[in-house]
Amino acid sequence: MHPDAEIRLPAETAYVAVLRMAASGIAARLDFTLDEVDDLKMAVSEACSMVLAAATPGGSMYAAFSLGEGRIEVRVSADAVNADPPDPGSFAWQVLASTAAEVSAETSHDRVSVCLTITSSTSAARA
Repeated sequence: MHPDAEIRLPAETAYVAVLRMAASGIAARLDFTLDEVDDLKMAVSEACSMVLAAATPGGSMYAAFSLGEGRIEVRVSADAVNADPPDPGSFAWQVLASTAAEVSAETSHDRVSVCLTITSSTSAARA
């Protein structure tokens, strides 16, 4: 499935704020509550910290947003060579799992990715 929005930035912590702002703008446009927007921003921050820990210096960080009725799926990834997948027992993973409806991670020979889905309670109220 092709994402609805994509962003590519340098794989540096200074750019995490840009991804947080993009995520919050998208969520607000989809009528997510303020708490849900905050959850998404926190989840994006945690996903970024996980992929940046394995990122190749001078590489890129990517975010792909797929939008649905009352849901946002975000895949955060970074260039990484032979990286280990994020640890599901880590504190960052636990924070991510408690704020997102779904969480997964994967690695390939040149990329590490964390995928998360946040759902909105307001879409269930409309149904």
